[in-house]
Amino acid sequence: MNIYTTDKIRNVVLLGHGGSGKTSLVEAMAYLSGITSRMGKVADGNTVSDFGKEEQKRKFSISTSVVPIEWEGVKINILDTPGFFDFVGEVEEAVSAADAAVIVISGKAGVEVGTQKAWELCDRYKLPRMVFVTDMDIDNASYRQIVEDMTNLYGKKIAPFHLPIRENEKFVGYINVISETGYRWQGKEVVECDIPEYNKPNLQICRDTLMEAVAETSEEFMERYFGGDTFSEAEIRAALRTNINDGSIVPMSMGSNILGQGIYTLLDDIVKYLPSPEGREIAGINMKTKDIYQANYDFAKAKSAFIFKTIVDPFIGKYSLIKVCSGVLKTDDTMLNYDKDIEERIGKLYVLQGSKPIEVSELHAGDIGALAKLTGARTGNTLSTKATPIEFGKAEISVPYTSKRYKAKNKADIDKISQSLTKMTHEDLTLKVVNDSENHQSLLYGMGDQHLDVVVSRLLNEYKVEIELSQPKVAFRETIRKKSDVEYKYKKQTGGHGQYGHVKMKFEPLGDLEKQYEFAQEVVGGAVPKNYYPAVEKGLQESVQKGPLAAYPVVGVKAILYDGSYHPVDSSEMAFKMATIQAFKKGFMDAGPILLEPIASLKVTVPDQYTGDVMGDLNKRRGRVLGMTPIAGGKQIVEADVPMTELYGYCTDLRSMTGGRGDYSFAFARYEQAPSDIQEKEVAARAAKVAEGSDE
Repeated sequence: MNIYTTDKIRNVVLLGHGGSGKTSLVEAMAYLSGITSRMGKVADGNTVSDFGKEEQKRKFSISTSVVPIEWEGVKINILDTPGFFDFVGEVEEAVSAADAAVIVISGKAGVEVGTQKAWELCDRYKLPRMVFVTDMDIDNASYRQIVEDMTNLYGKKIAPFHLPIRENEKFVGYINVISETGYRWQGKEVVECDIPEYNKPNLQICRDTLMEAVAETSEEFMERYFGGDTFSEAEIRAALRTNINDGSIVPMSMGSNILGQGIYTLLDDIVKYLPSPEGREIAGINMKTKDIYQANYDFAKAKSAFIFKTIVDPFIGKYSLIKVCSGVLKTDDTMLNYDKDIEERIGKLYVLQGSKPIEVSELHAGDIGALAKLTGARTGNTLSTKATPIEFGKAEISVPYTSKRYKAKNKADIDKISQSLTKMTHEDLTLKVVNDSENHQSLLYGMGDQHLDVVVSRLLNEYKVEIELSQPKVAFRETIRKKSDVEYKYKKQTGGHGQYGHVKMKFEPLGDLEKQYEFAQEVVGGAVPKNYYPAVEKGLQESVQKGPLAAYPVVGVKAILYDGSYHPVDSSEMAFKMATIQAFKKGFMDAGPILLEPIASLKVTVPDQYTGDVMGDLNKRRGRVLGMTPIAGGKQIVEADVPMTELYGYCTDLRSMTGGRGDYSFAFARYEQAPSDIQEKEVAARAAKVAEGSDE
């Protein structure tokens, strides 16, 4: 592959709802630009960008892939992202490396949730964007409807650059709104044709909208526009480029991926209108001088790059995908990874074409490439020179809240599973592995059930280890509400000296649920010698680990040793410890024991029309709605306190309630008394486990 300078590079991310045609659009681009000799199909599992075994099996994208396309002396780095919301982390990584976006909409399905989420993501990263409508070869595809829906959502900035020509319900050609010319397909060739009469009114409306936008770019143009003057095609294109780059115009185009129609004009428009990295800004911090370092994709500045994605694949090895932020990277350069404080020799430079690495001699500022086998590097790290150590800001990656407990099917695989999951967490920042020692369980956190399902499948197919997922245990607590007064005598007589320990204790609520227990003694007259107090406390320490009610940790208990007796020969620390353990069991059960459940403070962000459904559902989950806060974009943040036990499966329920538009986050808040039915259920479950002899 040729070397491209910064002005000859376009980094474009494809965004859109799952199934809108992003991967097949990449396939059509790859075929047109000569990368492939025949177009692959998602259904056949032979596309350039969906190279993972899981992607081919499930017939949808799971991870972001890069396909560099050479088009008229320009290199377009296409980032193909997944459309399913469970893989949003991959999308966020790709957007952080892109300079512009193409939002893909299916002409058949129309504007969907994924379309709106893609738009919001572009707004967040201030990306110039275009809209491309696919599936135009399908009879019931309506371009006009999509233009209307997008205009209703986002206003006048939506500007169709092309309009379809249909004859007998078939998509036969298109009209270029800027040059006001019609074209139709004859085989693979495009020939000029007359504009059909029925298209002319619509063409005039679109043309007027464009001319207004052009006029608004400068005072001179405004005067000419009101003076009835017409603009030349070159003037229109220059003005539109400015408008697209500042986001005041979003061009719309259309075509058919399967027939390769409209793709040629899309590639031309990407080159003509979307910005090269040269026009974009990026700043980091010079860690030596602590000044802001304006890298701004300037090839003359010191070398720097950031790793926006890591690929760890048992078949193709480990690659760190980088975007060069300044300077020119060359083979065998030594770079400093400031985050890890290590210097690494980068060896060979590659560009990845799907899964195929192509070696290159250098990468200019703004280009996207790949480095193989960087041992310490992780996603989000910055590579720079030792003389100018730079740190760039990290991309905002969504936090996973869906958790499941996992167990190895084969005990011998535990270490291998742990290593495999570590590799997968390097690759996927929205996957977290948590060891919950308190409940003796290992948890997997992901963006949704499908995400975790893919992880299980990948472990089996790629790493040859099997795990089972189940509902996680929730960390209940036990405490008391009343006071109790008990005594226990521990006596054992065997040959030689026996065991004797006798304690009289009071138990009462401590009033502080942060502390497990508090021990006090009010022994008078040496009934229990001082040297046995530590043994009594040790007995308490052991008892509070697993409460007598349902074997959950005990909190908020005050224990008072006030009397007892001892034997000068048979008494021992062991005997007093055992006496205390038994006294605790009896005293705890006599003092009105209750179960405490963890409460989470939940924040749900939903569009206005779904707030009623969401609040109704939270009430069903024993939640207490605390309030609602309206935010931009016609959305509300609903805040509520919900028991942790009721949050299992909430991700799927919220998506089905809101059509995928809802988002949520939660954090542990406090413990509260569990209702009696929940308490009875937990106590019964515990009794059943004890009867089975389970150690859980």
